[in-house]
This record gives sequence, C-alpha cells and structure tokens, in this order.
Amino acid sequence: MAPMKPTTEPSTLTSASFEDLVQEMLVRLGEDPHREGLELTPQRVRKSLQFLTRGYTEDAETLLKGALFTVSYDEMVIVKDIEMFSLCEHHLLPFFGKVHVAYIPNGKVIGLSKVPRLIELFSRRLQIQERLTTQIAETIQRVIEPQGVAVVIEARHLCMMMRGVEKQHSAAVSHLFCEKWGFSIR
Repeated sequence: MAPMKPTTEPSTLTSASFEDLVQEMLVRLGEDPHREGLELTPQRVRKSLQFLTRGYTEDAETLLKGALFTVSYDEMVIVKDIEMFSLCEHHLLPFFGKVHVAYIPNGKVIGLSKVPRLIELFSRRLQIQERLTTQIAETIQRVIEPQGVAVVIEARHLCMMMRGVEKQHSAAVSHLFCEKWGFSIR
C-alpha cells in the first residue's frame, strides 16, 4: 500500500496537537479517522502514551530516599519476580517480563515496596532493556550505597515477536552485578 498524502498541513509538526498527529498517522496508514471505531483514537493514544511514559515526571532518588531505614542487617535482600512493562524506544512496541533485584545492605535498607516502584518509574519511559537494568542498579547503588547490588531482567519483546524475526518464544536476559559481586558501577 502506497503511503497517503497528508490531509492536513500544520505549519509545523510542533504546533500540531498530539491528536492531530495521531489522526494524520491514521490517514497515512490508509484509514478513515472519522469512522466509528477510530473517532476517539487520537485522544485514547494521547492518554495511553501519557500513562505509559509517566516515568519521565518522577524522580527516582526522591522515591527511594522517602523510605530509607537504618539497620544492622548485612545479608542479601532479594525482591524477585517483579512484573515489568515498558515501550521499546526503537519501535514503540511493548516489552515485558520479570525483574529480580538483590542487594547487600551497608547500614541502610529501602522499603520493599520501593523496589517495584523504582522499576515502574524507569520502565514507564521509552527504553531499552539494557539501560533499564543499569538505571535500576545505579540508582540503588547511588542512593543507599549497599555493599553490592544485582539486577536481572528477563523480558519478551513484541518488536521481535510481531515484526522483524517474528520469534514467539525468545526472551532477552540482561543483568548487572556490582561491588561485592566483583564488578563496580562507575
């Protein structure tokens, strides 16, 4: 199918509303943006992307510093099987999976619920899995200065499942181990 010519000519892309841009995209895909099922799509897409990228409006250090506790515990703390959903920055398609976080305290721990919240904060941005892994580990390392931190992410990427190589059962695993495990973050 040949791309359609634009139906509207905004003076610049930045002056067009988000809804206008989505409507234009629908037209260029060969759709009628005024048909019943698509009439509200531009507003739905805007709301959806605002929700899916809300991590840009949150501060990771503030999140963790709000639940720091002094302890004399120095054994490994593990929070595992944390569900994660994000958007691939290359194709704007979802990737999803599980995140496992472990750290060895060095006088301070963070509230357990803050670990999934931290993951949510970074995964609600346009991402690649490797950066997500690093951001989670680096933030924990910087804020609580543990003896060591490890992050493992196992994820399935719709950009590999729905398009491209179309491999339905593949998963990507990324990990970062630092300090006590023999590696260090900058």
